[in-house]
Amino acid sequence: MAPVAGQEVRGTLPEGLGDAIRDTAEDIAALLRGVADTGVPVPGSEWSVGAAAAHLAQANELMADIAAGQERGYGDGTPQSLAAANERALAEFDERGADPLAEMIVAQAAAFLKAVDQHAIEGTVVTPFGPMSRAELGSYLLAHMLGHGYDLARALGRPHMIDRGRVELTLPFLIMAMPRVVDTAAAAGLTARYTIRLWGGARFGVTLTDGAVAVSAQPSSRPDCTILTEPVTFLLMALGRCDPWGAIARGRVLAWGRKPWLAPRFPTLFTAP
Repeated sequence: MAPVAGQEVRGTLPEGLGDAIRDTAEDIAALLRGVADTGVPVPGSEWSVGAAAAHLAQANELMADIAAGQERGYGDGTPQSLAAANERALAEFDERGADPLAEMIVAQAAAFLKAVDQHAIEGTVVTPFGPMSRAELGSYLLAHMLGHGYDLARALGRPHMIDRGRVELTLPFLIMAMPRVVDTAAAAGLTARYTIRLWGGARFGVTLTDGAVAVSAQPSSRPDCTILTEPVTFLLMALGRCDPWGAIARGRVLAWGRKPWLAPRFPTLFTAP
């Protein structure tokens, strides 16, 4: 049976993830409803509000189809191929009206949750980042909506919808994706152990061995550098929406350990997915 509003999808998604997906889609729709001019530019992007909202509607549909077991080609997981696929998809989709796109974003998030519920006992699915569980795919969907929802909020001068609870629910995807988005030139030759901690919450470990990256849900046992980050700042840096040096200057990122000078280098090792 499909979940009703406010009810968690049980057995497949981590506690709270289904509600976070549903609520984030509704928060984004609330930003868009009634916006007359969707040609407003998104800060730091070549997209307008209408293009960003159209991309969200398309991406939510893509992930709902993937959760239902459909194979959908969409790049090869590299940032460059995903960007090219995004532009091709937008060129083939001409809806830019705020209200229709708001309803599509909500409807496709609901379709994703329905697909997860209907396929709860099945294994991995094929995504642009490679095989994922549906729980990882849900974490990906949430991270993607939060990143573009933040962009839309900035463009429209409204509060964003990112909070610590939602950030922690994106970690399964971010941990899985980090080895796949390494900047090989930036990481070349580096051997180091990092522990990444979020204020008041989750932590995980990242080990580099001559530039090769391994990420663990458990913190490193003897880290060279421990980085403590305010959760919203962490996600914005991970998604390329926040300058690391500015975050450090504002006290949103702290570091210690045997080699604390490795902290500023950490964000440069990855290309935002």
